[in-house]
Amino acid sequence: MFFEFFVRKIKFLNHYRNYQQNNTENTIKERPIKIKKQLRENLDSLKTILGNSSDLKIHPFRFGANSSIAGVLVFIDGLVDNATLTNAILRPVQSWQFKDNSFPLEDELISVLEQEALCAGDVEIVKSLSDVISNCLSGNTALLVDGCVSGLIVNTKGWDKRNVTEPNSETVVRGPREGFTENLRTNTALIRRKISNKQLRVENMILGQKTRTNVCLMYLSGVVNMKVVEAVKYRIKHMDVDSILESGYIEEYIEDAPFSPFGTVGYSEKPDVVAARILEGRTAIVVDGTPFVLTAPMLFIESFQTAEDYYMRPLYASITRILRFIAYFITVFGPSIYIALTAFHQELLPTTLLFTIANAREGTPFPVFIEAMIMIFAFEILREGGIRLPRPVGQAVSIVGALIMGDAAVSAGLVGAPVVITVAITAVAGFLVPMQNESGSILRVVMMVLASFLGWYGISMGFLALLIHLGSLTSFGVPYFDGFAWNRNLQDSVVRMPLWTMVKRPKDIAQGDTTRTHFFIPPLRPYETQDEDDPEGERQ
Repeated sequence: MFFEFFVRKIKFLNHYRNYQQNNTENTIKERPIKIKKQLRENLDSLKTILGNSSDLKIHPFRFGANSSIAGVLVFIDGLVDNATLTNAILRPVQSWQFKDNSFPLEDELISVLEQEALCAGDVEIVKSLSDVISNCLSGNTALLVDGCVSGLIVNTKGWDKRNVTEPNSETVVRGPREGFTENLRTNTALIRRKISNKQLRVENMILGQKTRTNVCLMYLSGVVNMKVVEAVKYRIKHMDVDSILESGYIEEYIEDAPFSPFGTVGYSEKPDVVAARILEGRTAIVVDGTPFVLTAPMLFIESFQTAEDYYMRPLYASITRILRFIAYFITVFGPSIYIALTAFHQELLPTTLLFTIANAREGTPFPVFIEAMIMIFAFEILREGGIRLPRPVGQAVSIVGALIMGDAAVSAGLVGAPVVITVAITAVAGFLVPMQNESGSILRVVMMVLASFLGWYGISMGFLALLIHLGSLTSFGVPYFDGFAWNRNLQDSVVRMPLWTMVKRPKDIAQGDTTRTHFFIPPLRPYETQDEDDPEGERQ
């Protein structure tokens, strides 16, 4: 045993040494290449590094008195806006005239061009070809001048992007219909429109050694818990990955419980939802290339809250929220309760219902657990097929397939009709809480297995283990079950109290400015007006 321990330690040290050597080699390889005075050498280096790609465009031109200065524009075709490139760089530089007779020196020419010639709002001076390449790959344009050891980077991003439309994953009857797109700056602007506050902070990061994906952290300074922000930054910065193609990549690396069926990082496709979470003290993670924005920390109660709950009457919003809790309970425990009642605890069923179930199951060759598993498996196949196929075909396959397969299975005597009804109700109930659809699918099967062995006692033990697991989860230091604690968070948990009663932000999320609004009771007679000089409220 001791020998195996030392062998493992030696292997670990070897792996660690190789890792350090690889990092050192990568650091040496990624040393910045400085811009040289000779323009031809810079262009040759760019072509060598980028492999002389076909979409690398190099546009040479001359400007200055008697066209004595040679310059070149470097950009990637398809990532830039040609109109911006022409109107903001090429035309102003070629028509630029000196203000005095003294010609600027080589080291000053770039600064003079930035201040006097270019007609762009976002211009940066760089001194290495590495910065030139990274900016060009991000959609910017580089201006290099012969005889200068620095260059100019101009923001000319202009690739095709999807317009702001209503998101399909979070449809509402009442409320904003706009959703995030795959463009990073469009998404940050949508949040800025919702929160026009000077304390809203936007911090940029670049993740992925190969993809170089832009990621933004957004939070409200003075409201957010800075420990959570630092924890998010620490986990993101320590991600050593090659690619970030969607926000789900980041979610798996920064979540607290990666092996739990419950997600500890929230996400949304609606700007109003993300803005509301930021106002409560959460941190938003916006990733370029995806319309889904992550939010942290996350509470279990968030899965049962929708944006429309706060746009409708509080009584109806509370009723629909309670309905979602009941639906989630049905989707997790529905088939297992049916198995326990029919296989172990028949005495709990009314006699008429028991005879009806027995007659329906007469002649079926499988136990009730196998029947339920067959129908659950068939439903998952139809649901996955309806999602992956084109939308018109997928809807037809899911609806027609469910009707035909269910009726055929009952007619053939493979399963009983009560099982089909139970699975159908379970499947429909799962659609009411889409954020917990993954956990519901896993826990449903676990509860069915426990019910098939121990009946109601197995379900009770599974439910107790589920509560213990949920109670032990945290999200960036915040308890996952915080919404059910006996504090002010109960105002927006199982029921939704009126907005004028929720005067404080969530207790364990917001820090600093925790006051959301001052306590206010709406007037019972709004048609009666009060004079500002009459605090007693006497009618004039």
